[in-house]
Amino acid sequence: MTSTKKDPVLVVLQLSGGNDFLNTIVPYSNPLYYDNRPNIRIPEDQVMPINDKVGWNPNMAPFKKLFDDGKVAIIQGVGYPNPNLSHFRSMDIWHTCEPEKLADEGWVGRAIRDLDPNKSNVLTGVNFGRGLPRAMAAPGVPVASVGNLETYGVLTSIEVEQERTQALDIFSRMYSPAMGRGPVLEYLSQTGMDALAGADILATAPEKYSSSVEYGPSSMSQYMRNIAQVHMADLGTRFLYTTAPYNSFDTHATQMSAHANLCTNVAQTVSDFYDDLKQNNASDNVVLLVFTEFGRRVHDNGSGTDHGSGGAAFVIGDHVKGGFYGEYPSLESDKLLDGNLHWNNDFRGLYATLLEDWMGLDSKPLVNGSFEKMDFIAKA
Repeated sequence: MTSTKKDPVLVVLQLSGGNDFLNTIVPYSNPLYYDNRPNIRIPEDQVMPINDKVGWNPNMAPFKKLFDDGKVAIIQGVGYPNPNLSHFRSMDIWHTCEPEKLADEGWVGRAIRDLDPNKSNVLTGVNFGRGLPRAMAAPGVPVASVGNLETYGVLTSIEVEQERTQALDIFSRMYSPAMGRGPVLEYLSQTGMDALAGADILATAPEKYSSSVEYGPSSMSQYMRNIAQVHMADLGTRFLYTTAPYNSFDTHATQMSAHANLCTNVAQTVSDFYDDLKQNNASDNVVLLVFTEFGRRVHDNGSGTDHGSGGAAFVIGDHVKGGFYGEYPSLESDKLLDGNLHWNNDFRGLYATLLEDWMGLDSKPLVNGSFEKMDFIAKA
C-alpha cells in the first residue's frame, strides 16, 4: 500500500455501453486499422501521437495533457476469458468478478465491508446516479446512493420516501431477472440499500466546497463534481462511484459524431475533476479508475461498431506511474477472437493492483482469486 498522509480513496467512473478502444487509443500507423475501419476511423493526420504506433483520439486533448504529465496509466486489452458480449452480463462480470456464475456481491461492496466491518460510517461508499451499481452491492453493506447532492439533505419526508422507493425499484428491476426476485428482496431488506442514509451529513458537502473550476453541464460532469465535493468534505468516504448515462457508449450507429462528443465529455470531465482536486490540495490521496465493460468489433458496420472485446481502462492520479500496461492487441486476422480484439490483461489483476497497492487490502477474497498485478501505483 502506498503511504499517504490521508487514507487512500478510490474513485470509479464507469463508461456504460462499451467504449471503442480502437478509436480512443488509435493504432494510426497500422494499415489493418484502416482496412477494417473504412467508415469509422480517425484520419491519421487528426490523431495526437503518443509514439510512432498509437495516439489519442483528437477529442481527448485534456486527457493527453494528464498523460504527458505522467498521471495516466493506460491498461491495454483489458478483459477476461471467454468474453461475453451482452452489456448486462459483461458489466455484471466486471462488477462481481464472477465470469462463470451469477453472484450477489460486488467487488467494491466487499472492499467496503473489509474497510468498515462494523458499519461505523454509512458514507464509506457513496454512489452518484440513479439506482446502485452492482459493484457496490453486498448484503449488509451500507452504501449511500445520491441522485442530486444539492437537494439530497433538503427533501421533504414525502420526497425522501419517493426517491428511496424509486431507487429501490430501479435496483429491483435491474437485478431480479439475473438473481431472482427472492435474493434481490432479501438483499434490499437486509441493507435497505441505505439509499438516503447519511443525508444530513452529505448535505454539508456542497456548502463546504469552493472551487474556480467550472464543470460541464452533462450528468457525468456534475456527478464528478459531486464526488469532488464529498471527497473535499472529509466525511471518511473511501469509495466514490458514478456511471456515464446508461449505454451511452453503445455506438452501433452514427458513431463518428456520437463518440467524438463522448470523448470530449470524458476527457474534459476527468481533467476538470483532477484540476479541482489539485487546486484544493485534495489530489494526493485519490486514484481514479475509468473503465468500460468491453470494446467494439475490429471491423465497422458502416455507421458504427458492434459489441467486441479487449477494451481499455485508465488509471489517473498523483501516485500513478503513467504509461502503457500490456501490449496493444493484435489486429492480425488470425490473432482475433471471432473478429474481436483478444484481451491480454485480466481486469481482476487491475482491481487487485488498486485494492492491494493503493487501498491496502487483501485482494484475493475481493476479486475471487489470485491474479497478476500491474505496476502502475508508485511506491512511497
